[in-house]
Amino acid sequence: MTMLKTLAPYDFKSSDALENYKGKQLLYVNWERHRMFSRPFVLALTPDTKFAVILEKMADCFSYHPDWQHIDWNTVIWQNSNTPFTPDRDQTLAENGIGHKDLIRFRTPGLDGIAGTGY
Repeated sequence: MTMLKTLAPYDFKSSDALENYKGKQLLYVNWERHRMFSRPFVLALTPDTKFAVILEKMADCFSYHPDWQHIDWNTVIWQNSNTPFTPDRDQTLAENGIGHKDLIRFRTPGLDGIAGTGY
C-alpha cells in the first residue's frame, strides 16, 4: 500500500467553498439501506432553511421509492455524517448544526428497501 504525505499545507482556494454558492450551502442526503439511489442527493439551500423544508425536498428526491409512503417519521434515525442527532423541524439548518457539505443520513426502521433487499 502506498501512503502519501504532504510536505506543506495546501495553499489554494477551494472551488467548492461556501462563498461560491451565492448564499447557499450544499447538503448531501442519503437514505440508508435504499440502494435504489446510487449515491446521496445534493440539495443547495440557504442556512436559514427550516428542516421541515428539507423534508419536502427529500420527498422530491426519494418519493418514487415504494417505501417512502410507509415511513414513520417519529422512528427515523438521523445522523449528521457519523454523529447521531435529532433534527428540530422548526429550526434552520444552522440552528440544527448542519453546515456546508454535511451528509445527512437517515434510516427507517422496518423499511430496508424493496422486499427487504436494500434496494
